[in-house]
Amino acid sequence: MDRQGRWMEIQDCIPVWRQLDAAQQGRILGALTSRRVSGGDLIHTGGLECTGVLLVRSGRLRAYILSEAGREITIYRLFPRDMCLLSASCMIRSIQFDITVEAEKDSQLWTIPADAYRQVMAESAPLSNYTNEIMAARFSEVMWLVEQIMWSSMDRRVADFLLAESAMEGTARLSITHEAIANHLGTHREVVTRMLRYFQGEGLVKLSRGAVELLDAKGLEALGRA
Repeated sequence: MDRQGRWMEIQDCIPVWRQLDAAQQGRILGALTSRRVSGGDLIHTGGLECTGVLLVRSGRLRAYILSEAGREITIYRLFPRDMCLLSASCMIRSIQFDITVEAEKDSQLWTIPADAYRQVMAESAPLSNYTNEIMAARFSEVMWLVEQIMWSSMDRRVADFLLAESAMEGTARLSITHEAIANHLGTHREVVTRMLRYFQGEGLVKLSRGAVELLDAKGLEALGRA
């Protein structure tokens, strides 16, 4: 893709792009790198790694945290035109936890090195404000997750997850394992299995190897509101 093509596409990922001057745009475009990743690939593994700011051109990513016991919990997902700042943890000194970012599907990404992004952000109030808005939105998602863990029963959380996953994939038949659901929700596979078997007994879902089919979305919605 030529420079003009990148300019046209990147403005969809950075809404304040037109508010940057030509030198600032050039600095980002000159540092920008492109990559393709396959579903299941790890893109950022936390720790001292500073992958840079990720822009999703296509596909889907999952950001999660990992406990010392090895349990995962999804904190947010990234869709086309989304930006991930926490993969540039070296740029945000106040971040005190590590996240892992993996590709849920085959994806195309752009990466802006942290230094280049930080330099432009220091010069551009619109980009700085937009960055703060993204961080506030991510913080809100984490707080929502904490509320779910603290106050919602597991049947509600599993029901909500299945409904959200079905809406996102556009199908009632989800190709997903009990282990994967547990990883998203930060619980044990056995807990998810018991809950899904209960749902199946109530006629809400049908279970098969590596798949969950939603039979009664309204029944699951009622659980989510209970």
